[in-house]
Order: sequence, then C-alpha cells, then structure tokens
Amino acid sequence: MRLLLFILPALLLAANDPKKESWLRLFNGKNLKGWTPKITGYAPGENFGKTFRVEDGILKVRYDAYDAFNERFGHLFYKDNFSYYVIAVEYRFTGEQAKGGPNWALRNSGIMIHGQPAASMTKAQDFPVSIEVQLLGGNGKDPRTTANLCTPGTNVVRNGQLFTPHCLNSTSQTYAGEQWVRAEVRVLGNERIEHRINGELVLAYERPQLGGGNVKNALPAYTEAGKLLSEGSISLQSESHPVEFRKVELLNLKGCMDPKAKNFKSYFVKADNTACKF
Repeated sequence: MRLLLFILPALLLAANDPKKESWLRLFNGKNLKGWTPKITGYAPGENFGKTFRVEDGILKVRYDAYDAFNERFGHLFYKDNFSYYVIAVEYRFTGEQAKGGPNWALRNSGIMIHGQPAASMTKAQDFPVSIEVQLLGGNGKDPRTTANLCTPGTNVVRNGQLFTPHCLNSTSQTYAGEQWVRAEVRVLGNERIEHRINGELVLAYERPQLGGGNVKNALPAYTEAGKLLSEGSISLQSESHPVEFRKVELLNLKGCMDPKAKNFKSYFVKADNTACKF
C-alpha cells in the first residue's frame, strides 16, 4: 500500500506533463477505420480493387485488380479536419508501377493537407483541392528529392511572393530502394507550413490559398482564387506505384493553453480554451 502511495502521484504527474507530446495514431495498424477512399470515377467510400488495404499491420496501396491504371487516381481521407498540427508518416515504395501509370507517377505518392472533404469531390474529379506534400522515391538514375510541394487547385506564398508553378522541389536527399522514410509536416493554419524528412527541414512556405489549376472536375466552391486555407482534410495518395505506410500519426498543436488546466500542453501554438479541463 505504501508503495502505491508513492507510485500513483508519479504516474499522475507523468500523465499531466505539459511537455509530453500526445500523438494521435490516425492509422491503427489493423484496418481502415476512420478512413474513406475516393478514387477517380468512383463514389466516395468505394475502394475499387481494394486499392487501399491493411496487411501485416501495414497500410498498403496496391493495383493487382487493375487491368491498367487509366488515370484512376485515388486518395484515402481521414475522417477529421485539422488546422494546427504535425502530420507524420513512415513510408516506402515497393514493387513495380501499375501498367498505364504516367511516367511522372513512378515511385510517387503524397500527403494531401488542407484539403476538401472526400464527400465534396465529384465522381470524375482526379485530385482533391489541397496542398500536396509530394513523396518521391529514387529512380536509380537521377536525383529525386522528396517532401516536395505540389499545388492541386492551390497556391502558396514563398519568399514574400505568390508562388503559382505547380510543384517546387525540396532540399532533401534522394531515397532509393525500399527503405523506410519518415516525413513530417508542421501545419500552422493559414500562416506557415514546413516539410521535414527524417527530422531535417527541407522546405517551408506561407499563406496556403485557393487558386491555380491541375485539378479536373472540381465544384466551383473550391476554386475561389485567393481564399486562404486555414484547415482541411488529410489524405494519402494512390498514383499508380505501390506504396506502404507503417505509421500515420498526428500531433495536434491546437488546444487548451491555460496553464491551470489539467490538459494544458506547453507545445500548443493555437488556443482553444473551450477544450480546457480543470
């Protein structure tokens, strides 16, 4: 009993440590609970050919049911929107590209952030209006950075100027073969976004907003140029090359910032004191 009297306060102190990061596992390692697939030509929720599947604790993107890829770009959407957070994935490319996949999609996937909801995409829409953190694997011939920026239906501000080209390379090294790589994206609402690979900052930009092209068949509500993006969906891509994710986790940076509250976290950057617990 005396031992418990000493242990319990220590456990409570550890649980309430304001510096201890509380990561949320978006992928539970068992199934696709909490996730919705959207594949071009199909309705939200229709997972053609089990493109997205879980095997051996790994979230896999596969094309064994495809006779040819035929521009059936897919995205797997998490159920909640977020605004201030860090999203982290551990990924790798495997196998061969699906027949008919475009040349640029070789060893290519992505994390889509600040995106529209899956339910708002038209059946024929190819990509969600979003900010894409492009994940690339080496092709064995050329330098190929990863955690690049692409902008389907969006623009960003870079070095004080509106950046309108579709993609921008990061400063990462090339990751060839089937090695696991950790990509982290720090998202601060409509202020700033940072890309990191294995802990190293490789790209940053500001003021994500609607505008630009490279999305087919989106509804007009998602094409209002200049509208800042403060929050949105998170999705993982299917672009014709097999890819695996062994970890998908999120650190919320928005929450209770009252130091007197039980759930105060010192790393929060955006206050939501309606969530405080006393």
